[in-house]
Amino acid sequence: MHNLNIITRKAERKPCRLFGKVRYLTKEVDARILNMSISGIALEVRSPLHAASGSRVQILADDLGVLHGVIRWSHNGRVGIQFDPNSNARAQVASYFRFFHKEVKPVLAR
Repeated sequence: MHNLNIITRKAERKPCRLFGKVRYLTKEVDARILNMSISGIALEVRSPLHAASGSRVQILADDLGVLHGVIRWSHNGRVGIQFDPNSNARAQVASYFRFFHKEVKPVLAR
């Protein structure tokens, strides 16, 4: 079997319903947090971010504080960010899941 140099996620992502902002350089865009783990986060941005993969960004959310990371992918208004391993992100996310997170139930259309 060949390893196609595909980087796989090492931590389970949990669905979330949080709102915040993504800051890249001097620009901030509104975002909705789709899912999160202790190693990364997936967001839906409300307007184009204009940041390439590998760009350093900050995520700002009331229940999380400020998280630092690097964009790993971007597609159709969604962005995947890997947290900086030497930041407090792991502790901040663990604290959020311990004290604030409520399970997200799927919403079915009628």
